[in-house]
Amino acid sequence: MKAFRLDELEAERVANDGAYLQFLRERNMSVGLYALDAGATDPQQPHRQDEVYLVVSGRASITVGQETTQVGRGSVVYVPAGVPHKFHHISEDLRVMVVFSPPES
Repeated sequence: MKAFRLDELEAERVANDGAYLQFLRERNMSVGLYALDAGATDPQQPHRQDEVYLVVSGRASITVGQETTQVGRGSVVYVPAGVPHKFHHISEDLRVMVVFSPPES
């Protein structure tokens, strides 16, 4: 078993001075914590993997392809591989758990 605490993951992400911290990588998936502060610009480009976002905290909009929705704590969003997507109008610091399948390269 592998178990993680969000507060420890957030501290590690901050210590590594990055917006993204991959903390689990297995044969069929990887998991990370993604952080965007209020007012930030999301620099993401489409990924080669399917991904699922679970919003841990914060508020924003996300556009996936041509669809846009509001997200907040507890929101879950699926993004198919290769589809353009971005968080925007980030009104509260956003912390998002990201699951990639297969693992992010």
